[in-house]
Amino acid sequence: MAVVRTDPVYERWRWRIFGVTWLAYAGFYFTRKGFSVAKLGMLEDPVVGLSTIMASNIDIAFSVAYGAGQLLWGVSADRFGPRRIVLAGMLASTAIAVAMGLSTTVVLLGVFFFVQGLCESTGWAPLTKNLGFWFSSKERGRVIGVWSTSYAFGGMAASPFAGWVAYSVFDDWRWAFFSGAGVLLLTAIPFYLLQRDRPRDVGLEEIEQYRGERMAVVDARDVPEEEQEGSWELIGKVFRSPPVLVMAVVYFLLKPTRYAILFWGPVIASERIASDSFALAATLPAAFEAAGLVAPIVIGFVSDTLFQARRFPACVLSLLLLSVVLVLFGPLTSSGSSQGMLVAFFLIGFFLYGPDSMVSATAAVDFGTNKGAGSAAGFINGCGSFGQVLGVALPGYLMAWFPGADTTLMLFYGFSAAALVASLLLIPLWNQVPPTGRPTALQARPPVAP
Repeated sequence: MAVVRTDPVYERWRWRIFGVTWLAYAGFYFTRKGFSVAKLGMLEDPVVGLSTIMASNIDIAFSVAYGAGQLLWGVSADRFGPRRIVLAGMLASTAIAVAMGLSTTVVLLGVFFFVQGLCESTGWAPLTKNLGFWFSSKERGRVIGVWSTSYAFGGMAASPFAGWVAYSVFDDWRWAFFSGAGVLLLTAIPFYLLQRDRPRDVGLEEIEQYRGERMAVVDARDVPEEEQEGSWELIGKVFRSPPVLVMAVVYFLLKPTRYAILFWGPVIASERIASDSFALAATLPAAFEAAGLVAPIVIGFVSDTLFQARRFPACVLSLLLLSVVLVLFGPLTSSGSSQGMLVAFFLIGFFLYGPDSMVSATAAVDFGTNKGAGSAAGFINGCGSFGQVLGVALPGYLMAWFPGADTTLMLFYGFSAAALVASLLLIPLWNQVPPTGRPTALQARPPVAP
């Protein structure tokens, strides 16, 4: 029987990194969600003169920048490390949120939200790479599953918080931006003080050596020592990896659903419930993110235990159920009750957030490996973000093109078809796992119990 080996210093660092990166990514949502909440007041403010199509165009600007930024900052994290990228993004995002709150010109709002997209995209790929250095593949499904609740919590908390401050406290849409900027600035402080990129930065051995596991490689023909972190050769291999390419397409199909609800959820709720309260409409979509607190944990545990670290079986099953729930959105919300809306948002979130977190984080780190995780996550998320453009644009355009029609149902039927196609694409990868390199002497330690 192998002797369990743990190092209290190493364990403290691991969970310190987990906590501070979780907080950092949740914090990003407080500046990201400002515009979706501010829309409620801006659409009725004659000084701004914002229309639904203009709002969609501003969201498109954000999404295009976010997609391009994911790829840029993912590669940059592999080459220069996550710390500098994330810190710069947090500070810049705070400044841009303040600028948007001070603006009343639609063109300026579009320019600022485009820049905000670049700032927001500094978070995901670099932070998931950061986690990959501190947690090994056999525990990654559970750990990143729990960590992925950061973006569900951020989205769940940000909208009600911004809605409460803007409409209940100050009765001014500008505070949807100012309040978010304050929260993100506060989260940047512990990140600066407590975060480090990898174990060797604090004099510790690499995670595979500590956990007694073989090191994964991007190309099965390589050995770990030959794959140089941040090299253009390795980044090219990541971009050509068949599982990474399939995941990029799948994420392109999934992202529109999530961002349609993130950016237009308050408006969708306001149109379908029997209430005129903007504060209530801003709060109801929080059920969608509340499901995201549970789903990544469940799918991570299932993938690690039931499917032995295979990431795709649970994704396929969840996506099939998501397709069904999206079709049922109409019957669930037909009564106009807030309770029906809560149930619908929660079910969509539960079956979406699981595969969303698995494809964009855990599997991206697995198949990108520690050395190319930033590029893999950035590429997958970048492709997803161009699908996100559809999610943020279609609600506003459909409302303008089909006045009086139930455009939400039209939208959700399309999202249902996309989820079904995504599940079919992942079926051939059902048993796929990352290849591992030949073990070295340092990797020959007994495994540590999870």
